[in-house]
Amino acid sequence: MKSKIKKAFCASLLISCTLLVYLLLLSLRPVKIIAVHQRHNYSDVLVKNFPLTEQGKINWWLKNKEILKNRYNIPRPARDGFFTVIFWNFGDGYKETDGYDRLCFNDMKPPVNCIDKDSLIMVNNSRNTGLYFIVDSGTYRINDSGKMVKNKSD
Repeated sequence: MKSKIKKAFCASLLISCTLLVYLLLLSLRPVKIIAVHQRHNYSDVLVKNFPLTEQGKINWWLKNKEILKNRYNIPRPARDGFFTVIFWNFGDGYKETDGYDRLCFNDMKPPVNCIDKDSLIMVNNSRNTGLYFIVDSGTYRINDSGKMVKNKSD
């Protein structure tokens, strides 16, 4: 009986360690920006290897916003400061339109100018609301003291 318990413990320990190493390797992959598509003060950024957690996504934006501005000229705010930057998972790359649920870019020639809609994070700024982030679980804002807070209504 003790031998079965030892084997089960060793197997679960091995599986746990393997999973932990895999998650660690996933978190260390550098984000790769594939393309940036602009429409006035809206920017669509196609990426691979984006952080997995919501906090990781927000922290990545905060850490890299100056690089994005210098390299890609995003965000491009309107006169009143409004802008939206949406990060999309590039996934399997550009595809033809399905006529229904793909995001197609007018700055590229069809037919292969669309991606599957898989948004990772939306970064918005407006005069009334300030900077905020929309992720799967809700909306986060940076308060006056610089602390990240989740909206209570979400």
